[in-house]
Amino acid sequence: MFCICHGESSVSVGLLQEASVHPGQILLPAHQVPVLLLAGSVRGELDSCDKYRRGIIDGSACSSLCEKDTLYLGKCFTAKPNSQVYSGSWGDLEGIIKCQMEATPHYDLGNEMEPRKEAVSFSKPTKGTSVEKFREMILNHLKAKVGDQANLPDLATQVLSITDANKDGHISLPEARSTWALLQLNEFLLALVLQDREHTPKLLGFCGDLYMMEKVPHSPLYGISLPWIIEVWIPAGLRRSMDQWFTPSWPHKAKISIGLLELVEDVFHGTFGSFLMCDVSANTFGYNDRHDLKVMDAQYIVPEAIFQENIRQQRCNTDEDCLYGADCLTSCDLTKHRCTPEVTRPNLAKACEALKYYILKGAPSDVSEELEKQLYACIALKGSVEQMEIEHSLILNNLKTLLWKKISHTKDS
Repeated sequence: MFCICHGESSVSVGLLQEASVHPGQILLPAHQVPVLLLAGSVRGELDSCDKYRRGIIDGSACSSLCEKDTLYLGKCFTAKPNSQVYSGSWGDLEGIIKCQMEATPHYDLGNEMEPRKEAVSFSKPTKGTSVEKFREMILNHLKAKVGDQANLPDLATQVLSITDANKDGHISLPEARSTWALLQLNEFLLALVLQDREHTPKLLGFCGDLYMMEKVPHSPLYGISLPWIIEVWIPAGLRRSMDQWFTPSWPHKAKISIGLLELVEDVFHGTFGSFLMCDVSANTFGYNDRHDLKVMDAQYIVPEAIFQENIRQQRCNTDEDCLYGADCLTSCDLTKHRCTPEVTRPNLAKACEALKYYILKGAPSDVSEELEKQLYACIALKGSVEQMEIEHSLILNNLKTLLWKKISHTKDS
């Protein structure tokens, strides 16, 4: 018996330990749930707490959710039946609770370019699996997701650290099964990859594949919601102007924009491989009170290796058949009627497109002309980044430098 050290704690390498069945009660009283949300909320919690009491899953949030009455689900933010998002409170912490409701997304684009759903059975790892074998499972899974990166063992060690939810130095089988389910979720994977950066909300706790993330106080990045009956009558130009009515001051917008440019840097050839940003819309991002950019929905920030593997199998007749999310488009090879693997626009071009109206509106007169020039040069980028890496880096650095110079002497920086 020996130990894998990670930070200040260590995990014993032996067999994953079976957990005893935990008695407990359902946390969320019916009178605290809005009537329209009752079925979804209680169903998600019943499912997690039932599995917790039967010793199938465990995690840092299970006891608070199912026994101590200290973790509460609040307002529902989505109507999707298989992926529900709630506001939540856990003691003094405010956050966002997400649960997959019996299904997890896998990035198999298929005929309809949509994530495939598979039932979560919490059957892996199996009883008798050693911690070393579990570590090997994690490594192989990460390699399949992000490619054969040199420092994947470091990421696997971080996963093991999270798995030991109660920090007792041992990994139980229910803890391992919960982490394995979470690893199938792209948002969880991205949070791991970018955990040392400021762009993803922190993971506060989990129970099975239900997990709680740090609350992002300001979202979406910009825009206002209107009833659809009003929306259809508003011209596009006026709608763009309306979206900018309730945005922060320009120096704050500049700092948020720099955050998006830094995110582009982090997900391109980052520490653990490259990711593609396939939905660079305002709804995908928010920011905190310090005006640091935060990713609100990472579903469409996908590992490039997985995207390319699946898009190659996509049958097509036109380029439009080779679209994933809102922004990841490749071309159709009409000789084979298959999609090519390289996206037509790099992440940076899509980010600049999203920032165009946001950062140009209200820009100081002494930078507005140069800023507009650089943004349009950025938006014009085409092809894979590998083909234009120098130009890509030059444009990105020039934009960041221009914005930082303008705000670096202010308290807003």
